[in-house]
Amino acid sequence: MKLVAYLRRIEDGVLSTAFLVAIGLPLVDAVGRPLGGFHVPGNATYLQQLTLWLAFLGGLLAVREGKHLTLSTAEVFHQGSRARQIVRVVAHSVAAAVSAVLTYGSFLVVMADRQQGARLPIGVPVWIVELVMPLGLGLSALRFIWLASEHWRGRVVALASVAAVFALGWLPAPAGAGFWVLVAVVVFATLLGSPVFVAMAGIGMLLFHSDGTPISAVPAEIYRLVASPSLPAIPLLTACGYVLAESGAAHRLVRFFRSLFGWMPGGIAVLVAGVCALFTTFTGGSGITIIALGGLVYPILREEGYPEGFSLGLVTAGGSLGLLFPPSLPVILYSVVASVPADQLYIAGLLPGLLLVVLAAVYGIVVGRRSQEQTQAFSWRELGAATWGAKWELSLPVLVIALFASGFASLVEASAAAALYAIVVECFITHDIHPVRQLPKVILKGAALVGGVLILLASAMGLTSYLVDAQIPDQLLAFVKAHVSSPVVFLLVLNLFLLVLGSVLEIYSAIIVLTPLVVPLGVAFGVHPVHLGVVFLANLELGFLFPPVGLNLFLSASRFGVPITRLYRFVVPFLIIMGAGVLLITYVPAMSLGFLKLMGR
Repeated sequence: MKLVAYLRRIEDGVLSTAFLVAIGLPLVDAVGRPLGGFHVPGNATYLQQLTLWLAFLGGLLAVREGKHLTLSTAEVFHQGSRARQIVRVVAHSVAAAVSAVLTYGSFLVVMADRQQGARLPIGVPVWIVELVMPLGLGLSALRFIWLASEHWRGRVVALASVAAVFALGWLPAPAGAGFWVLVAVVVFATLLGSPVFVAMAGIGMLLFHSDGTPISAVPAEIYRLVASPSLPAIPLLTACGYVLAESGAAHRLVRFFRSLFGWMPGGIAVLVAGVCALFTTFTGGSGITIIALGGLVYPILREEGYPEGFSLGLVTAGGSLGLLFPPSLPVILYSVVASVPADQLYIAGLLPGLLLVVLAAVYGIVVGRRSQEQTQAFSWRELGAATWGAKWELSLPVLVIALFASGFASLVEASAAAALYAIVVECFITHDIHPVRQLPKVILKGAALVGGVLILLASAMGLTSYLVDAQIPDQLLAFVKAHVSSPVVFLLVLNLFLLVLGSVLEIYSAIIVLTPLVVPLGVAFGVHPVHLGVVFLANLELGFLFPPVGLNLFLSASRFGVPITRLYRFVVPFLIIMGAGVLLITYVPAMSLGFLKLMGR
C-alpha cells in the first residue's frame, strides 16, 4: 500500500506541475512582446503537447476520483445491494474494455508518428511526448478493472471482458444484428454508470471498424482538437474557476450583490441570479456553481421567506446562467468547432445572456413581493465596504475582457493571466488558500474535471469524424430542406431539437457532436453564423433544466437531497420564462448582432 501511495503522490505531483507550467508558458510570450519582442520559440507547440498531457493524466485522475461524467442512473439501486454490485461490475467492465481498445489505437497513432520523425523545437521526438496517450488510457483501463468490484471475482470478470473484446477484434467486422448488439451493450453500460466518453469512443470505434477503417481513427482525432490554438484556454479557466470556488470569493460576491440589491423587494433573488451568473462564467459550467454556491445561497433564500420550491428552482436554474458571458468555456469550444471567432461570440452573447439573467431576476422580484421578504435599508457605506471586499473578484472579468479585447493578449494568454491572478489573489492577498497545503489539492480537483472533459471531447471528435465521413450532415441537410422551407420554421425546429438533446447530452459533448450537424443547416437557411452560435448555446443552457434528465436537475437533486421528480415541478416556471427569452433571442437577431454591427465586425 505504501507503493500505491507513493505512486499516487508522483501522479499528483506531475499533474500539478504540468498545470502550473501551462499557466506560465502563455504569460512568457504575453509579457515578453512589449519588452522587446521576447518569446519562447515553439511556445504554442509546447502548450499543445502540455494540453495533451493534461487531458490524459487528468483523465486518469478522473477515473481514480470517480469524476468522469456519467448518467448516474445506477443511483436508483441501493448502495451495497447485490444489484448495485452487478451494475458496477458491468459498467466498469465495458469502460475497461473500451479504454483498452483506445490504448491499442493510440499506440498505433504514436508508432505512425514515430515513422514520420517529427521533433519538438528542443529536439525531442514528438512520438515520445505522445506516449502519454497509450500510457494514460492503459492505466485508466487497469483502474476500471480494479474499481469494478471490491472482490477479485468482479475484477476477473472485468479483465475477461477486455480479453473478450480483443478476441473479437480478430474476427471479421460485425455487421447487421451483431453490430447493433455491440452498440446496445455500450449504451446499456453507459446507462448503468459507464462514463459518457466510453459511449462516444465505443460507438465511434464500432462504426469505423464496421466500415473497415482502423480504430486508430478515433484517437487520431485528438490532434484535431489539441491543434486548436484556443483549446488550452479550457484547462486554464477551469483552474481559475476552481481556485475561486475553493476560496471565500462566493461569500464576498454574495455580500456585494446583497448590498446592491438587498433594499428592493425580491432583492435576494436578484442577488442569487447575479452571483450565479458571474460564478458560472468563470467555472465554465453549472456543476461547480450549484455545488459551490448552492449551500450558501439556498439557506439565504429560505431565511428571507422564499418558498422552498422557488428557492430550489432558482438555484437550479441559476447554475446555467452566465454561459454566454466572457470568458465562458462553452463559447470557446463552440468557436473552435464551428470556426467562429470567440470574440464575436462573446460580444454577440452579451445582450442575450443579460436578458436571461434579467428574466430570472424579475421573476424573483415578483415572488419576493408575494413572500413579504424582509428588505434592508440601502447603505452607501455597506455598498462601498462590500465592493472593496470583493474588488479582486469583481476585477477579474474586467481584466480578462480588457486583455483579450484590446489585442494585448490572445484568448489563451488572457486565460492564463486569469488563472495566475486568481492564484495570487486567493493565496497571497486574501489568504483563503494556503499555497503549499491547499493549492495543489485545488489544482488537482480542476485537473480531474479538465481530464474528464478533454477525454470526452476527444472521444466525441472521433464519433463526429465518422458522421462527417459518412456524409450524415449532408443527408440531414437534404432531409430538412425537403421538409422545411421557411427560416422561421427551421429556427423553431432547431430550438426544439437542441432543447431535447441538450437535456440528455452534457454541454461539451453536445457542442462537439451537434455543431457539425447544425452549422450547415444554418448556412443553408441564411442564419448568421454568430447568431446561430448564440441560439445554439442559449438552447443548451435551457436544456440543462429540461425534464426528465437535464444535468442541473441531477446536480441539484444530489446537492440538496431532494428527489429529482420534485424538482421537475419547481423548475417549470423558470423553463417557461427562460424559454420565452430563448425565443426572443432566436427571432430578434439584432440582440445578437447589434453590437457587432456597431463595432463594424
